[in-house]
Amino acid sequence: MSETAGGARLLPWTGTDDKPCYLIGDGTGYLSRVADNIESVQLGMAGELLDHAADMLADRKVTALQLRYLAARMTESLRDVHRIALSRGARLPVPAAPVLDGAGERGEPSAGA
Repeated sequence: MSETAGGARLLPWTGTDDKPCYLIGDGTGYLSRVADNIESVQLGMAGELLDHAADMLADRKVTALQLRYLAARMTESLRDVHRIALSRGARLPVPAAPVLDGAGERGEPSAGA
């Protein structure tokens, strides 16, 4: 994934005191690749956790303690996935403003634009 020009990438891990970590670069360096790999692992683990949760919720013999443990792991996973979504969303290019014609309506870009 590439960084936006001059932008900072929110990394998929936190620093001291659970503070966010950012990377400034063009998105092609070693640390960007490490971050991409960690995001991939985190997303894969979230998918596996969802499958496990479905199995547990279908099992009527699951204890409250087991469900509490599941909820704790799902909270951690959701936090990771949320951070990934924020990071990727912040790196999306800003769409160009629509071209308005003289009447204030959207039109095709002019040949001179």
